[in-house]
Amino acid sequence: MKKSKIEWTESTWNPVTGCTKISTGCKNCYAERMAKRLQAMGQPNYRNGFKPTCHPHVLDLPLHWKKPQMIFVNSMSDLFHKQVPKDFVLKIFEIMNKAPQHTFQILTKRATSLEKLSSSLPWSENIWMGVTVENSDYKERIDCLRRTVAYVKFLSLEPLLDNVGVLNLEGIDWVIVGGESGPKARPIKASWVRDIQEQCKEQNVSFFFKQWGGINKKKTGRLLDGQTWDELPKKTVEVLCA
Repeated sequence: MKKSKIEWTESTWNPVTGCTKISTGCKNCYAERMAKRLQAMGQPNYRNGFKPTCHPHVLDLPLHWKKPQMIFVNSMSDLFHKQVPKDFVLKIFEIMNKAPQHTFQILTKRATSLEKLSSSLPWSENIWMGVTVENSDYKERIDCLRRTVAYVKFLSLEPLLDNVGVLNLEGIDWVIVGGESGPKARPIKASWVRDIQEQCKEQNVSFFFKQWGGINKKKTGRLLDGQTWDELPKKTVEVLCA
């Protein structure tokens, strides 16, 4: 189990590592930097650096984690990358179905591939599915997500690189927003974040503000207008309170 510093999850599980750049948000990929560092350190799972690689030996790890937790699936890859065989995707879903005590969070930029595979995947209610939308050029990913049968659907607007404009959040349960971090971080404007937060409020969608980002994300923090925004999907909150 790998404890995560990502604010909206608790642990990470990487049965697949490695990826290739597909859109603007990939330019300064943190996972690529980390993978190359781990390869240099001799970490066996990163022997191929950032080339997409499946790791069957870690598939059953969540079955041994008894404490219920939120698990970010493939934080170091994209499950719907064309080089990840469908059979391996199915094996990952089978494991998630066998571990109902956990909540699994999957995030992809390859929304078209997600939509094509969706109907053939076993979606249990503990599997949350999200797509990344870094600017208005990629809002069609939201439509692809909306057409899946995932119980909880969410958006990651990170790194937020521009004003995304009007968002149709019908069928969307959760929106995460964050600025880019790291040595080459691109700027984020408060007006973009406020606009998204207001749209979430108007459309009754949970809003989570992850960070302002920048070179030193700890210094810039994650307060928006003096408060933190840590809302979770209402479906899951209702279950917890039932």
